[in-house]
Amino acid sequence: MQVLGCEVAALDTVHYSNHKGYKQFKGAEVPAKEVLELYDGLKQSHLIDFDVVLSGYAPDAQVVEAIGVIGRDLKLRSSTKEGSFFWVLDPVMGDEGRLYVNEDAVPAYKSLLRDADLILPNQFEVELLSDTKIESFADLADAIAKLHIDYRLPHIIVTSIRFDASSPMISVVGSSARADGSARLFQVDVPALDCFFSGTGDMFAALTVAWLRHAVVEQNLSGSKSWRPPDHVEAVDLPLAKATEKVLGSMHSILEKTKLARDEELGRLPAVQGEKNNHLRKTRAAEVRLVRNLGSLSQPEAKFVATAFRV
Repeated sequence: MQVLGCEVAALDTVHYSNHKGYKQFKGAEVPAKEVLELYDGLKQSHLIDFDVVLSGYAPDAQVVEAIGVIGRDLKLRSSTKEGSFFWVLDPVMGDEGRLYVNEDAVPAYKSLLRDADLILPNQFEVELLSDTKIESFADLADAIAKLHIDYRLPHIIVTSIRFDASSPMISVVGSSARADGSARLFQVDVPALDCFFSGTGDMFAALTVAWLRHAVVEQNLSGSKSWRPPDHVEAVDLPLAKATEKVLGSMHSILEKTKLARDEELGRLPAVQGEKNNHLRKTRAAEVRLVRNLGSLSQPEAKFVATAFRV
């Protein structure tokens, strides 16, 4: 985000030695009370003139609720000037049918949906939020339409869609609602890489914030409520679609380079004994090579194009 011109203030919700992909870590979750205290510290020094909030991993309902307090406070403060505040909510709850937060976080996230401007769930998370079993693109379209109508959500992007594990492609489907709440659906397909990476959801969310701001400015929508485009704008021309193209261009380039570096590292390092040590070795080798590929962030490859979503 900083490379792409965003001034960022971070409020951590966990203090971990490493990400959970290693299947072991040390550290602790940040209590909701402490998250709010940090925000109050920023507020008392007049340091909360934010135009975007990106909220991500929260381990339990209390921290999700604290995020809600912060997001709603910032939204209220900007209510006299349309478009001056935008809330991106990444409802990090789980993946592939498995929760990795406490179960009470699910209804807590649902309680925030009416206040968010954009949500970024994966396939499993959109099932939880919409109470819809998703087994096809038609089901996905129904779930997105339901979220637009039930929660008046302006924008939705669903990541990591893959109904057939053998498919060589992964899809991202997004939508910006019209004034009547109906969906404008677009789809971007990218080749799947045969490698497990940790942190790609966070990467997608951060890049979406940066590139969506660029696209909104280009279309003169920064003074519009929730940065919502007029109804005549087609799905493939939405700022959300243009941002997604750039996000996936950057990500695919960086992840391809990461996989090459991982393969080289694993080929160079000596083999280790034991399933646990082998997992640690592979996980470390697959850490995303972000800093050494900053050019891919600022100049994404124009190789993925949004298409109109057809069921």
